[in-house]
Amino acid sequence: MKIAIVCEWLVGIGGAERVVLEVHRMFPQAPIYTSQYDPSAIDWFKDADVRTGWLQKLPKSLKKFMPVLRAWYFSRLDLREYDLVITCNFGAEAKAVRTKPGAHICLCNAPTHYYWSRHEQYLQNPGFPKGFNWMARLGLKLLVAPMRRWDYRAAQNPDHMIAISSHIQDEISKYYNRSSEIIHPPVDIAQFNNIQPRSKNGFVIAGRQTPYKRIDLAVTACTKLGLPLTVIGSGPSQDKLRQLAGPTIKFTGQLSDPAKAIEFANAEAFIFPGLDDFGITPVEAMAAGTPVIAYRAGGALDYVIPGKTGEFFDQQTTDALSEVLTNFDSQKYSSAVIKKQAQRFSRQAFQKKLSDYIKRKVS
Repeated sequence: MKIAIVCEWLVGIGGAERVVLEVHRMFPQAPIYTSQYDPSAIDWFKDADVRTGWLQKLPKSLKKFMPVLRAWYFSRLDLREYDLVITCNFGAEAKAVRTKPGAHICLCNAPTHYYWSRHEQYLQNPGFPKGFNWMARLGLKLLVAPMRRWDYRAAQNPDHMIAISSHIQDEISKYYNRSSEIIHPPVDIAQFNNIQPRSKNGFVIAGRQTPYKRIDLAVTACTKLGLPLTVIGSGPSQDKLRQLAGPTIKFTGQLSDPAKAIEFANAEAFIFPGLDDFGITPVEAMAAGTPVIAYRAGGALDYVIPGKTGEFFDQQTTDALSEVLTNFDSQKYSSAVIKKQAQRFSRQAFQKKLSDYIKRKVS
């Protein structure tokens, strides 16, 4: 078959980009169509045929300002020459591309956050450069109704929908009125599961430090209880988090995957207090044999098994998390059992499931 891959942008490294990379590994000859590509920020696709359009000429710093322009661009991107088009939809506009009937599979990370499930969060904190948040709020208020209608119509465009978690499967049904099958995103299990821990001591959290990740809950709870916590990553919330932190909290900044693997393996548990579409980082911690303490919602419902691979807390409050941390005993959990659960989300599992899905759906 003649195959094409589509995604909204390739200007940084994240979980959604890892999905694109894995699909590229499956189909290395397939061109990748995207709105903007910055090879200096993401070098995973240096051997790929990455094709951009007129949006590439705009600065990547304008990416957040461009939903309407991307809607225009992708809805006019004609890919009807291809027998199979795989849209790795980051939760934005790429699903609108034109394809021949029966050829379009959409790997949906989420219905577009800023129109649907997180619209109110984006209104409160758009995350734009200083001085531009007022403009973003105004745009979201004025454009949300017509762009929701556009986004809903665009979501009817793919012939087949794949959700990355049971949570996103529910969201696709709720906002797009469409059924979907679940294929969890690929996690590079191998580089995390060969670390032998020195000793299990303290807790760890990792991810981009933004408000919706709720890293503040882990920092305040561990500060309150006097528990060691290692905070990996960076982001716009870091100054606030440092202000909340007591003497038992250690900030490492960004770490390489091998360095993260060591931190994960040596922790009593990984804390995951946000509501995430899936959450690759907690699964990486599980691959290192470490249980996960998660807020009972979102993607974590697909891999945290109470008493076996971790525990849940039911409210996004410091008190609710503190209660679980106080009663947590890492000795109750088997690293072997946790690692085995993580294998369900390996790159190899993703490739097999997607390959089988394509064989069933596209002739």
